[in-house]
Amino acid sequence: MTIPAYPPTHWIPASSANYTSSARPGAYPVDHIVIHVTQETFPDAMRIFRDRESKVSAHYMIASADGYIGQFVREKDIAWHAGNWGYNTRSIGIEHEGWIDRPEYFTDALYRASAKLTAAVCARFAIPPTRERIIGHVEVPGSTHADPGPHWDWERYLELVTGG
Repeated sequence: MTIPAYPPTHWIPASSANYTSSARPGAYPVDHIVIHVTQETFPDAMRIFRDRESKVSAHYMIASADGYIGQFVREKDIAWHAGNWGYNTRSIGIEHEGWIDRPEYFTDALYRASAKLTAAVCARFAIPPTRERIIGHVEVPGSTHADPGPHWDWERYLELVTGG
């Protein structure tokens, strides 16, 4: 079995005030991926992650137009993305540029880049690539968010993740 390679990513560090340094998976097992939609443009969300007052971050963010991937927090560290400490400690957060009510942001390039990244994260941490383990922000217990929203094509996305 071939282990999926990580797609090219670009390091854009979030403010160290917006995540918790850790030594995952030793410190905390990583067993989920949380899918988000920024409700912002990529540049605006990037500024939020880099603003030490925002108290929010994600491990990765995917650009809508071309599938560009920025990495903001190292996978060993705990990004503050889920709004639930338990889920933050055991998940990788992947943001997607766009708005939940504007499906035109969910481009083929965005889906493909994100799916390739998700497949590689699943392989690295032995996370089953299922809907039980790849969840939307809305599915995190206690979440007050609705992302990725009704226009996110879960069937297509999981098919891309699994190569089906």
